[in-house]
Amino acid sequence: MKQAVILAGGRGERLRPLTQDRPKCMIELLGNPLMAYQLHWLHSYGINQVTVSCGYMHEMVRNYFGDGSKWQMSIQYIVEDEPLGRGGALKRAMKELQTISEPILAINGDNISNLSIDDLMQFHLHQLGMATIVTVPLRSPYGIVETSEDGTVIGFREKPELPYGVNAGIYVLNPEIVQFLPDKGDHEETTFPELASQGQLKAYQTRSFWRTVDTVKDVAELRSDMEKMLLGAFFQAATV
Repeated sequence: MKQAVILAGGRGERLRPLTQDRPKCMIELLGNPLMAYQLHWLHSYGINQVTVSCGYMHEMVRNYFGDGSKWQMSIQYIVEDEPLGRGGALKRAMKELQTISEPILAINGDNISNLSIDDLMQFHLHQLGMATIVTVPLRSPYGIVETSEDGTVIGFREKPELPYGVNAGIYVLNPEIVQFLPDKGDHEETTFPELASQGQLKAYQTRSFWRTVDTVKDVAELRSDMEKMLLGAFFQAATV
């Protein structure tokens, strides 16, 4: 896998005022835009051709990342003249890519993960589906109260993991999926249900680090998580 598509055209309305003067993918985390972390992740797995589908304040994205040489990769940009939705943007990007002969990676421009792309790709090729979506465990946003059948409280659990998966917004897609993508709209509402009904949609479950940024609270929590990880790595590396 050498090519990836980053869907970065959203306006990030729920992230205001952070997105008042920048798109979601340019929100800063510890001094770097969100998309910078995505590019480092992609490059570390040998992906050197990236197509960024953007719209809102796209000039800021292009001016910062340029042709991608700083990240030792090639970046091209597709600017939406009108909102196409994530499915429409993905379809346009895949159509404009140079000859595609192998699966590509597509990611939403508002998340960070450190999952192994190599392991994900091996899973996709082994499963023989047209598309693979990455899922992460769903954790309750609230603590829960455990009770017996007669209503006696027997315990409490703080934000437990639930027996469901969440779509992480990371996908491996075969080239032929283009014919199933909408010209406008969301592929998660149209394409994926159709593929699922045909048994052509697979799910790669991971417990790797993954966070998405939809609200101001998400940004604060992600910054805190990253600071903790950096601090932990710093003290791990310390020698007596």
